[in-house]
Amino acid sequence: MHHQQENPQASAVPSSRRIAYLDCFAGISGDMFLAALIDAGVDPAILHKATATLNLDATLRIETVDRSGISSTKVHVLENGKLAEVPSASTHTESHSHSEAGSHAHSHSHSEAHSHAHESVQQQEQQETLRLHKDGHSHGRSLTVIRELIQSADLAAPVQQTAIRAFELLGASEARIHNVDIEHIHFHEVGAVDAIVDIVAASAGIHALNTQALADTGQPIQWVSSPLNVGGGMVDCAHGRFPVPAPATADLLRGIPTYSAHIQKELVTPTGAAILRALDPTFGPQPAMRVSHIGYGAGTRNPKDFPNVLRLSIGDSEADAPRPDLGTRVSNPTIDETNSVTILETALDDLSPQILAHVTEQAFAKGAFDVMCTSVHMKKGRLGTLITILTDDAHAPALQRLLLSETSTLGLRIRREQRACLDRAHVNVSTPYGNIRIKIGSLNGEVLNTAPEFEDCRAASAAHNVPVKQVIQAANSAYLTGKAQ
Repeated sequence: MHHQQENPQASAVPSSRRIAYLDCFAGISGDMFLAALIDAGVDPAILHKATATLNLDATLRIETVDRSGISSTKVHVLENGKLAEVPSASTHTESHSHSEAGSHAHSHSHSEAHSHAHESVQQQEQQETLRLHKDGHSHGRSLTVIRELIQSADLAAPVQQTAIRAFELLGASEARIHNVDIEHIHFHEVGAVDAIVDIVAASAGIHALNTQALADTGQPIQWVSSPLNVGGGMVDCAHGRFPVPAPATADLLRGIPTYSAHIQKELVTPTGAAILRALDPTFGPQPAMRVSHIGYGAGTRNPKDFPNVLRLSIGDSEADAPRPDLGTRVSNPTIDETNSVTILETALDDLSPQILAHVTEQAFAKGAFDVMCTSVHMKKGRLGTLITILTDDAHAPALQRLLLSETSTLGLRIRREQRACLDRAHVNVSTPYGNIRIKIGSLNGEVLNTAPEFEDCRAASAAHNVPVKQVIQAANSAYLTGKAQ
């Protein structure tokens, strides 16, 4: 059995793909990411509304600042009209106020395993839960409290999911470091008002960009990030001095390309790392794209000759632009080339078909050109599945991680192959069941292959209650009789 699925995003002339590229040459923090969103054009009202709905008496103050000659946006979180990032007297004794690239104090978690040294922790937690929506001053919030706070807010489901995912990722890192259950982790500064607002407001901005991308291109926005500059030097934590990045940040950055350069300060905060992890971007150089918006989000520091900013570039994929008018015949007789593709392959004899279907869907979402699943005989007479993914260099790392993390494989085969491609185009044809797109493959202007878009035919079939093959026949007939629009 040979089963092949075609990526609708890669068939014929592909739709333009919206790309958001994060250039993390000065690291990333929650407030830098939030400011970069605003500077790149996200409506501040969206972020103000997300902040207000948390009922933490928090607001955002947005200003334009200079960072080594770069005009940038700076976001401050205010709590009861005062800067929320300034540690208050009520901060737990194990928290501390290490300043970072952004405006955050360094995160630290407290484990209930140490409750013999802090007998009042449980009482504090109960009091914090009761006053969480009253005074907004709680510190040392548990993951459960933060999750309930976000779920009770009037936020779109995707916004809640992204925000909760960021905190769960951070909690998982802290739990591994302290060797305790994740629900026993008490966040301190990262559980404070400014960090909660940063993550929730950033999630609202991410959702806004994704909604706009779906409206404009029919596809979700694709996030890509450069390797992260983590900075250098040492950071003071409650349990001593650690080299940069600090333990929680280092754990969150597992598997992510990082480096240390230019400045001996901590540049990646736990909040920034958690947001980036929740985005699950592809990592690498900026892909070919036509940039339409650029935003600079400023950190608190302003070192000489080092712009302490996060740059966010938003645009459409160069390979797909300009998008042809589907109502006009388009051809490009100059394209007749052989190009390279990356092949990722692994064979499995112990993978659930449900997981296999999930992996296939995720592969397309992460940039696969095609995914093929072939039935094979493996050792000891076992029937297995050979998964083959076609992609390019930019998306290969994310797809490698997908196969290694989501399947039971212990390794992959990776190779580069050449492929010859026909020029691809679309025309619209008029049928009794509505307009249907015809994809056309040509070589030096000569049409060699044509086929109706199946998804168009299936939608028309359902709308008119006729067999899909009848719509396909009508579309082919319309094309052959010259009824293209």
